[in-house]
Amino acid sequence: MPSLPALVLLMLAALLAGFVDAIVGGGGLITIPALMIALPSGTPLPTLLGTNKVVAVTGTTMAAGKFLRSGTLSWREMIGPVAASGLGASGGVWLTYRVHGDFLRPVMFGLLLVMLAFTLLKPDMGNLHAPRFGLSHQRGLAALIALCLGFYDGFFGPGVGSLLIFLFVAILGFDFLRASALAKSVNWASNLTAMGLFVWQGSWIPSVALGMAAANGVGGYLGAHVALSKGSRWVRSVFIGVVGALILRLGWQILRG
Repeated sequence: MPSLPALVLLMLAALLAGFVDAIVGGGGLITIPALMIALPSGTPLPTLLGTNKVVAVTGTTMAAGKFLRSGTLSWREMIGPVAASGLGASGGVWLTYRVHGDFLRPVMFGLLLVMLAFTLLKPDMGNLHAPRFGLSHQRGLAALIALCLGFYDGFFGPGVGSLLIFLFVAILGFDFLRASALAKSVNWASNLTAMGLFVWQGSWIPSVALGMAAANGVGGYLGAHVALSKGSRWVRSVFIGVVGALILRLGWQILRG
């Protein structure tokens, strides 16, 4: 059980993570390092990830609900990707108990660099909502993206929200606001599935997770509200800033070994 000051810092980290994650993803790269610092060094990886999923699912629930009520994207567009994400997350959690996810850090670092470069080189990308495919193809591709990223989220997770937004913008032609709305729904499903499996296995710390979850939910609601009021151009600017910060964070972790 962390000390009271450590718990307060964890709740502040969860609040910030929920706010940022609702807009452009990447909340896990705030909460997971915070948990690694506050929890005992011998805490098993599944327990750390399970605790984080309980926290994350509250923020994504609040954010996804806010986006859904706003009508930014029809709920019909979310059914396939949401189901695929949950299925993928189940496989990812299964793998978590069998291998360590550290080897994914260099891969994620490279993907984030590509995402940042592509977004900076195409300043108009994501400003306008211009879907590139017919409705059936769009739904199929969205579900495929959700399946793959849901698996990654169940297995490791950090950065998945930013990657989802980027793929929905770059491949499907969504603007950043609609991409963020769909990404939150997909991320909610993978978080919920992973949380259920981790909790079922007893891989979580209730005394830490519940307080952080409440703070994360508040942050998620506020982040979605701000994203809806500011629009796609503002979301794009935050996306660039967060992806840049994630690159620095992962790069530092890789250099430290």
